[in-house]
Amino acid sequence: MNHPQEMQVFNDKTPEQTQIEVQGLSSYDRDQYDLARLGKKQVLKMDPGFLTVVGWQFVTASGAFLCGTLIQGLVALTNPTYTPERWHGTLLLWAVIFVAVIVNTVLSNLLPKLECLILIIHVLGFFAVLIPLVYMAPHGDAASVFTVFVNQGGWPTTGLSFMVGLTGNVFAFLGTLPLLLALLEPLFSDFEITGTDAAIHMSEEISNAAVNVPRSMLTSVMLNGTLGFAMLVAVLFCLGDIEQIVETNTGYPFMEIFLNATQSVGGAAAMASIVVTLGICATIALLASSSRMTWSFARDRGLPFSRYLGKVEPRSQIPLVAILLTVIISILLSLINIGSVTAFNQIISLTISGLYGSYLIAAALLLVRRLDGSISLAASSYEPDARKTKIIDQDNSSDGEGVGGSDIVVNLTWGPFRVPGALGVATNVAGMVYMVVIIFFSFWPPLRPVTPQNMNYSVLVTGFVICFSIVYYLVHGKRTYKGPLVEV
Repeated sequence: MNHPQEMQVFNDKTPEQTQIEVQGLSSYDRDQYDLARLGKKQVLKMDPGFLTVVGWQFVTASGAFLCGTLIQGLVALTNPTYTPERWHGTLLLWAVIFVAVIVNTVLSNLLPKLECLILIIHVLGFFAVLIPLVYMAPHGDAASVFTVFVNQGGWPTTGLSFMVGLTGNVFAFLGTLPLLLALLEPLFSDFEITGTDAAIHMSEEISNAAVNVPRSMLTSVMLNGTLGFAMLVAVLFCLGDIEQIVETNTGYPFMEIFLNATQSVGGAAAMASIVVTLGICATIALLASSSRMTWSFARDRGLPFSRYLGKVEPRSQIPLVAILLTVIISILLSLINIGSVTAFNQIISLTISGLYGSYLIAAALLLVRRLDGSISLAASSYEPDARKTKIIDQDNSSDGEGVGGSDIVVNLTWGPFRVPGALGVATNVAGMVYMVVIIFFSFWPPLRPVTPQNMNYSVLVTGFVICFSIVYYLVHGKRTYKGPLVEV
């Protein structure tokens, strides 16, 4: 049985490569919205910022929701008399968010060590699930895995069903989320989650970020792409009866696959617990990244109430207000789930259109600068100070929230990583084409017939964010937002 993720493993490398190239171009190692500084219009700098900030806020809520409902599925697996309720999942989401807040605030000094521990659990967890699954589960034949296509969305053709289903797996192979969370969940759900560019949003807290961030992103893609594809193939071979696993009361068919493989509730629960643990760890990282994204854009006066959102707590040196805002947004979004889980999933699917929209703008502007020769090679070894730098005197603000000063412009120079010549142009073009396709299909409903309950409302949410960012810029932002601030 073919699945969109088999193609996804190869396609996501082109936008990934564009992000890595532009990361090296930033004057100081900055965040995703800063990539649009290659453009000349301020609105091109602000609009991707809003899309990215909102997209990452929704990613955090989706990660916590996934963990909460995974815990709910574990309860249903071990207690057949349990009746899942949507409000149970919402309360469990709050519990996961609470754990993430504690780690990101009270235990913030331990976050780097915790990330190292997560990597170990991530790799060991892969084998802890893969080995018993492959050894104990009944296996299908290769023909059923690679030649059988299943269209359960009611679409007129299998190809169209494939493209609509592909958007549900867009984030699975972007790399930095734990493998099992990123792979097993999208196999059976319309729920999305992301992570590869998370390292960019932490770049101001990383030494020699222009080198280490691209290295981290490439390593993530290679490691998780390889392990993810291996796990995908293993799961498809051990799939069994699709109708039976889809009707599981856990809400997550992979738990039913584990149960069929081990013939033991305890064994299946132990394997599923690994996924839950990695999911909670991923939510901790998502909260850290999304709060830094919000803080960084607020510091550059790109958000309402930037004066407060851009503050750093003096003692712990963490963006406490931005963290609290992210938590509040996640809690408010989770209330939608009480009314309709479908509406919640479709609204937070802005993560696809929002993040990929910001990537697309950055990739397009990078391509323009690449073609018109605006980016030159460094004359000597890599020197960050030789790149185009915009220095703004923050002390010249008239209202305490604006920015002023003059620009010092130096030639924009390639950083330590790039794809040279025609191959680089082809990579940018391929990435842009891929992102346009993904954004287009991200607005489609997951199945037919389309009803108000299963309608995909992400196009409405995306349009609102774009319109709000433009109106905010025209009314207030153009007086306060002058592009990324550079501390000198």
